[in-house]
Amino acid sequence: MAILVDKFTKVICQGITGAFGAQHTKGCYAYGTQMVGGVTPGKGGTSFEVEAAETGGGYNGKQKVKAAKIPIYNTVEQAVKAGGADATMIFVPPPFAADAIVEAAEAGIRLICCITEGIPVLDMVKCTQALKRYPKTRLVGPNCPGVITPEACKIGIMPGYIHRSGDIGILSRSGTLTYEAVWQVTKAGFGQSTCVGIGGDPVKGTDFIDVLELFQKDHATKGVVMIGEIGGSAEEEAAGWIKKNMTKPVAGFIAGRTAPPGRRMGHAGAIVSGGAGTADSKVKALREAGIAVCDSPSEIGSTILKAMGRA
Repeated sequence: MAILVDKFTKVICQGITGAFGAQHTKGCYAYGTQMVGGVTPGKGGTSFEVEAAETGGGYNGKQKVKAAKIPIYNTVEQAVKAGGADATMIFVPPPFAADAIVEAAEAGIRLICCITEGIPVLDMVKCTQALKRYPKTRLVGPNCPGVITPEACKIGIMPGYIHRSGDIGILSRSGTLTYEAVWQVTKAGFGQSTCVGIGGDPVKGTDFIDVLELFQKDHATKGVVMIGEIGGSAEEEAAGWIKKNMTKPVAGFIAGRTAPPGRRMGHAGAIVSGGAGTADSKVKALREAGIAVCDSPSEIGSTILKAMGRA
């Protein structure tokens, strides 16, 4: 088992003909993801060509990737009807990305991974309100790396080759630190059930508790890594939920400990104001919840393995 995506997930790319959409559609297809279509208004009826290659696969894996022509549609609704898509990754430019999210929800897509960064906050406020009309749809992001169930399905921009199928769930506000945690776990000889980058924007679709609930219910996930950042209160809220509900070992790391108060560091949501959202307050909450907190990103892998009794 895994959460959110598996080998049966059928994926489209909104913005498939843009530079980033094209690049990562090829990467997801090469990994083995079922890419059943793309959406670019005005280019419906054409196709996106993927050349044959010797690439893809999981950790240390090589496989022959067959050439393919992925159909392009004018709308998400057309893509769903023709290819049975149930997930999408969005690379639409920021001014139009919120509308793309809502379009996907209206078409019945169950999982939306919005990779686009720089979406105006007001646009996302309106978007998240609109998504309440579609309770069966889950938005991951925006400004996130996406979701991957190793050796089954990759939706997003993460380097697939570092992932290895296993039983450690990883969720993070930081894409780069997600990759670091994955690599450390993989190098130690273990693997991941599913990895979810929830993104660092202040207004997003999925937060820590949402993913923690899924990992708690997933029998294939035996331990969880949670990587947070300064700013906001999501980590403290997650700590409270973990203390009351989580029965699996959890390791945590908080990025941005040296950030000056009031200065934004990287993500739009990573800002400390008025003494709230500090690294110290988050670390304290995590430790009080019984979470094994590491002080350096280089210790993420060893910390979760110790918490699971594997090191």
